[in-house]
Amino acid sequence: MRGIFLTIIGVCLLLGGCGEYTKVLKSRDVDYKYAYAKKAYDQKKYLQAVTLLTDLIQPLRGTADGEEALFLLAMSHYENKDYLNSGVYFKTYVTRYPKGKFAELARFYNGYGYYLDSPDPQLDQSSTVKAIEGLQSFLDYYPRSDKVTIAQNAIFEMQDKLTLKELQNAQLYYNLGNFLGNNYQAAIITSQNALKTYPYSKYREDFELLILKSKYQEARQSVDERREERYRDVIDEYYSFTNNFPESRHSKEAKNIYDIARRHVKD
Repeated sequence: MRGIFLTIIGVCLLLGGCGEYTKVLKSRDVDYKYAYAKKAYDQKKYLQAVTLLTDLIQPLRGTADGEEALFLLAMSHYENKDYLNSGVYFKTYVTRYPKGKFAELARFYNGYGYYLDSPDPQLDQSSTVKAIEGLQSFLDYYPRSDKVTIAQNAIFEMQDKLTLKELQNAQLYYNLGNFLGNNYQAAIITSQNALKTYPYSKYREDFELLILKSKYQEARQSVDERREERYRDVIDEYYSFTNNFPESRHSKEAKNIYDIARRHVKD
């Protein structure tokens, strides 16, 4: 009986809370609605806060509470894991209040929200690019912030993700071979461009090996008049690879390619 009694009380309290929220929604008292929205935010009722604050942004604009209301709306979306909408409102905030009291946090959470929204490498990386841009902007504005390390680590992680996507694309070209064209050349160009964009990537060795393998396949399948020239290019690429990665886990594979190339080149 005691359990049933407590359940009934809980339901009544819940209904009472919902009733109050419905009353607030219908109210035209801006101050009353804003006070309730702030309370909802503090109580982690972010959907309620979003609904109320969305209605309050325009009425409060230009008032003493307008700046805080806009920031709380952005944070409510962020806490509700709606990072796309939070990004929109964080950007709106820093546009309206570039030196506002929440500007540092707005710039940080704008970029970090896109970081949290960043998908696996094989998917579209628009959020990843926005994360890097947002967090780099934050670092430019606040190089002494206590969130600098968090932002830097997130940027490094996002760059690695973009680099991995390029590596997957290059590997796909390599696997396609000569299907509907010279995909080995596409693998080489994709890898070389990635190395220029991300010269310190942890995938550098993989890119350079893929370039070596792609050039070898081009030479192996080349017409007679170009074969020796291309094998010389393979040998040059091998020396570059071994100089950069003398202890590579791919040393044996690279050496086998070199040995074959040497047999096709006149001294």
